[in-house]
Amino acid sequence: MSGKIEVGILGATGTVGQRFLQLLEHHPWFTATWLGASDRNVGKPYREAMAWQLEGAVPDEAAERRVEECVPGRGPRVVFSSMASNLAGDIERAFAAAGHIVISNSSHYRMDPTVPLLVPEINPGHLGLLPVQRRERGWEGAIVTNPNCAAVTVVMALAPLKPFGPRKAMVTTMQAVSGAGYPGVPSLDALGNVIPYIGGEEEKVETEMQKILGDLDGDAVRALDLAVSATCTRVPAIDGHLATVSLEFEKRPEKEDLLAALRSFRGVPQERGLPSAPRRPVHVLDAPDRPQTRKDAGLERGMAASVGRLRPCPLFHWKLVCLSHNTLRGAAGAALLNAELMQSEGLL
Repeated sequence: MSGKIEVGILGATGTVGQRFLQLLEHHPWFTATWLGASDRNVGKPYREAMAWQLEGAVPDEAAERRVEECVPGRGPRVVFSSMASNLAGDIERAFAAAGHIVISNSSHYRMDPTVPLLVPEINPGHLGLLPVQRRERGWEGAIVTNPNCAAVTVVMALAPLKPFGPRKAMVTTMQAVSGAGYPGVPSLDALGNVIPYIGGEEEKVETEMQKILGDLDGDAVRALDLAVSATCTRVPAIDGHLATVSLEFEKRPEKEDLLAALRSFRGVPQERGLPSAPRRPVHVLDAPDRPQTRKDAGLERGMAASVGRLRPCPLFHWKLVCLSHNTLRGAAGAALLNAELMQSEGLL
């Protein structure tokens, strides 16, 4: 690639927007040249418009860049979105209608039947929805989404097992406080405590995986016939969403076959050597006390999921523990990998 592709960030001052900037600072394909945020921050230098929450310093190129109004047509054609869902609907639609490619971390359009809900290792073919989206919406741009940060933890573990015919999944998540953004969960609520409710989260986990694991059939995705029951909890970890999953299949597979499928799982990002792709998207950990959020969420720069404790389940067939990094594989890193896949397909 001779020159880098200019990209913008909608919602640049939030924690996911900050993570986008951090990941783009030395990216070989993309460079962030436009930062959009709420009206109260428009016109301010980026360093004054936000409270930096990540490790390391604010990227130098971004620090003095002026924050701009989230209005289409003023920034690059390709924009990443970390807008809150209640704002994303109108803003992302306006950008796509104006010809922008919106690569979104927001939940607003994930379940829209014309919008790809993309995990590049699992369903790259769902980009085939883009001509349908443009035809039905009448716009020249597009919207592509990535999954909920807890759903991606589980779907990365389930995708290698799809050939065995999963039919039921019971999921309990233990989600880090960074998933709530900043200032997020008050410390007196989070420390020494487990909060057994995250608004709207269980519904996302219960519905998004069927779409991701489904097959593109003509102009629509045929969702996988998988019943999911989820309980989502907030725990006092900083980063990393961990989940326990019990699975029932069409017929009981052998443990060795499941492990072999998990260990050998690769996808298009690995075949093409995309810059943000982990070498192994799923790591199988053999120690009985792994994965752990503090020790394993950062595997392969936070872009690999990990699976452990595969064992028989007295109610279903098998149960396991899985983990991924919620702001990397589950948010900004996921959207960036989506953009890399699209570029490799000639869609940007």
